[in-house]
Amino acid sequence: MTVRPAEPRDEEWILDVLATSWGGPLIERLGVLVDAREAVAFVVEADGVPLGLATCLVRPNEVEILTLDSRSEGRGVGSLLLERVASWAAELGVRRVMLLTTNDNLHALRFYQRRGYRLVAFHRDSMIEARRVKPTIPELGHHGIPLTDELELELVLPSQHLGRSG
Repeated sequence: MTVRPAEPRDEEWILDVLATSWGGPLIERLGVLVDAREAVAFVVEADGVPLGLATCLVRPNEVEILTLDSRSEGRGVGSLLLERVASWAAELGVRRVMLLTTNDNLHALRFYQRRGYRLVAFHRDSMIEARRVKPTIPELGHHGIPLTDELELELVLPSQHLGRSG
């Protein structure tokens, strides 16, 4: 499997992933809709077949993972995407990779924490505002858990300049 930046030939596949997993390209984050088509995207593929997608936003001092999707669970697709995003963020010189997930997404919480991400913020009742901007977000999430809050996780990247005198 290889990870590469998305290319124009991936556009239709990316739109399908976003529609299937996220209800379309508009992604809600803390009450704001962001168009994932305008984000930086990375694709994992094996033998020319796309298996995973990560979309990212770049801000001063951080990269935000907007979406992360694997079409082949248990093969390391998500881990490869996280590693690529972290190395890309380090190349950009930022110190933090962050993401948001919802309180019901126990699978994601386990996945990210096992890969070094830490919980850093709890956005209580943020899904109320989220439904105002994206009414298709359901009231109940995974496992019948009420979908109420967004949780922020981060991976702090090592500084390239620590330990240098100068």
